[in-house]
Amino acid sequence: MGIVKTDIKQKTIKEEISLTGVGLHTGKDVTLTFKPSASNSGFSFKRVDLEGEPVIEADANYVTNTQRGTCLEKNGVTIQTSEHVLAALVGLGIDNAVIELNAAEPPIMDGSSKFFVEAIEKAGVVELDAFREEFVITDIVSYVDEETGSEILVMPSKEYQITTMVDFGTKVLGTQNATLNKISDFKKNISDSRTFSFLHEIEMLLEHGLIKGGDLNNAIVYVDKALSSQTMEKLKVAFKKDSIGFGTGQSSASFLVTKFPLIFAELFSIFRC
Repeated sequence: MGIVKTDIKQKTIKEEISLTGVGLHTGKDVTLTFKPSASNSGFSFKRVDLEGEPVIEADANYVTNTQRGTCLEKNGVTIQTSEHVLAALVGLGIDNAVIELNAAEPPIMDGSSKFFVEAIEKAGVVELDAFREEFVITDIVSYVDEETGSEILVMPSKEYQITTMVDFGTKVLGTQNATLNKISDFKKNISDSRTFSFLHEIEMLLEHGLIKGGDLNNAIVYVDKALSSQTMEKLKVAFKKDSIGFGTGQSSASFLVTKFPLIFAELFSIFRC
């Protein structure tokens, strides 16, 4: 295994472009700006709201937490929920870009990579002089997280392919499988996959100071079991609704359906960091 130089030119975006929205977990208004970057610079986040405008490279060594999002931290400066932005860049074959933020978390948009993909395409893509380098897998590599039961297996392949299986232990979703056979399929098959949660988890997430910017416009919520009247009252406050109710049978079935597991976005972030 090792790094090899390919005959493919590195790419960056042609011109800068911005998006605005709110952070999923912080609930804060934020502007994100994609900017071109030089060859071999990779992806980096720049916190323009902080003194000195510190930069955090999208490097796996800076990952501090992967619960409810991929979080990066360097010298006490953090970037939360980076996975959708990084997935969009990787999915479009970008090698180098600066992501400027005036807050700790990118805007959640609709809970997918879709709007980031559209912004990058609007900005345009240009080739750079340097050739792309790739890490070539020649042996099988596996890792198991004993605490969560998550497992990752990397095998040699001539193509960048990902197969994923998820099982959340609920009849609503069951066991799901999906495969991305080539990176060029990302925009069509994966980019509009959205953040989801189970309705009974919302109360817990709010108590932990998360999803302050979450609503039904930027996340998919599954109803997987009956809820107490007390919990329903709390959800009314969280969703800013006068009432919340579900039709017949919806206490045991989803009222919104996700296209593919968003775990793909996490995988893109990890493998290209």
